[in-house]
Amino acid sequence: MNQKKKYKLRKNAEFRVVYKKGKSFSNKFLVLYIKRNGMGINRIGISVSKKVGKSVVRSRVKRLIYESYRLNNSNLKQGYDLIVIARTTCKEQSFSVIEKSLINLYKKAGLIN
Repeated sequence: MNQKKKYKLRKNAEFRVVYKKGKSFSNKFLVLYIKRNGMGINRIGISVSKKVGKSVVRSRVKRLIYESYRLNNSNLKQGYDLIVIARTTCKEQSFSVIEKSLINLYKKAGLIN
């Protein structure tokens, strides 16, 4: 089995469980939902709606969010499902702004070691 698949939330049912039973934290650019998964690893799902922009813009935003997660995952507490939702305000932002925004949400959620 591909190693990456273990670390990403892909199915609609997985997203719904986190939305329903998880806690949410938000700021100007992003919304973060977290829920314990009891697996000992973090899994991430990223949601960018069509309101953010066309497919090229949405893909760029997803890449920026995933990369900032990847670089900071080692500093996070493990065993959570995370869903990051991009708000329309993040479409013209640089990587550093997205990363600071995500770190801010991690701090609000108490995920940083």
